[in-house]
Amino acid sequence: MTHTTSSQPAALLGALVLGALGVGAAYAFVPAERFWANWILWLLFLVTLSLGALFIVALEHLVSARWSVPVRRVPERIATLLLVAVPTALVGLMALPVLYPGTRPEALQNKLLAGKATWLGVPFFSARVVIGLALGLLGLWILVKGSLRQDETQDPAQNRRARTFAPVFMAIFGFTITQTGWDWVKGLTPEWFSDIFGVYVFAGAFLAALAATVLTVLSLRDEGRLEGVKCDHLYNLGGFLFGFTVFWSYIGFAQYMLMWYANMPEEVYWYRWRVEGGWGAVTLLLALVHFVIPFFALVTRDAKQDPARLRWVAKLMLAAHVLDLYWMVFPSVPSLRHGPVFSWPELSFLLCFGSLVLLWVRRAQGVGRDMPVGDAFLKEGLEFRL
Repeated sequence: MTHTTSSQPAALLGALVLGALGVGAAYAFVPAERFWANWILWLLFLVTLSLGALFIVALEHLVSARWSVPVRRVPERIATLLLVAVPTALVGLMALPVLYPGTRPEALQNKLLAGKATWLGVPFFSARVVIGLALGLLGLWILVKGSLRQDETQDPAQNRRARTFAPVFMAIFGFTITQTGWDWVKGLTPEWFSDIFGVYVFAGAFLAALAATVLTVLSLRDEGRLEGVKCDHLYNLGGFLFGFTVFWSYIGFAQYMLMWYANMPEEVYWYRWRVEGGWGAVTLLLALVHFVIPFFALVTRDAKQDPARLRWVAKLMLAAHVLDLYWMVFPSVPSLRHGPVFSWPELSFLLCFGSLVLLWVRRAQGVGRDMPVGDAFLKEGLEFRL
């Protein structure tokens, strides 16, 4: 998602191989809970990033936006990471008996879990995952595959089809992003409950997808492949990045504040794990890199259209999203609750999945045109001025 030179694909491929070897070694030599916690973290990264990008595409069609048409191909390409997320999620189902208490036979001895036995059980859990992924792939086919096909056919019916499907996809997205948060994250602590946790996961997914979109747009502009994209387009992207930084912070703080104020034992333990010991420092770091720094970095008008400023803030936001997922997953695993861990297993997963994402997006940049040239509104989008 950043600027790549001809030498970088080989370096990324080397990092992927090295990371994959490290992941294999982690499977063999580290405790199963730690291995699968890392796997779930990167599964969540792939799912939230791809669904967030698909949400951006659908949102443009839903509101009939014109300014974003010249950059729409970027989130379309990022959304194809869902094709990587599908096998990753299917492998991740192997983590259910290791990490997810509601899937174990002894869950029936817990009064709180016994009433949710069908919902938390492996068959229904797996079915929800498969259905959610299938619905996401349907959105990918209609919104992205159809857009690529329109480049050649110049058929305006694709715009009508996408506008008709966009409201349907919003309902699909609401289900899939909530299912992702509730099953893969909240399922680690099935006794805990939060009404707005799905919204919190959505905010992080949208922010990550925006950050990836900004980085890729800037990279393509540097290569001279998006010459029609001006500072006015960057300003709107920067404005969304700034606005949803505030939205993510508001949802995160609201969830914490309400539970802190009520001080109900069945709720506050989830946050207690994240404010005690070394996890307290991680919580403060998350607030700093996910809100404080990007907020003040983008608060001015000029900052929202400054390519250099947008580039480093977007990189920071993607790193903050990974930290957020780490913060959500690891303290919920009993053997990892004593404090944050980061050594060769975590580095191996970072190298493996990080390089895989970069290589995939780089490959996707060669599929189709850099702009949706078959869209009749492209000319109007290129003429957009604030």
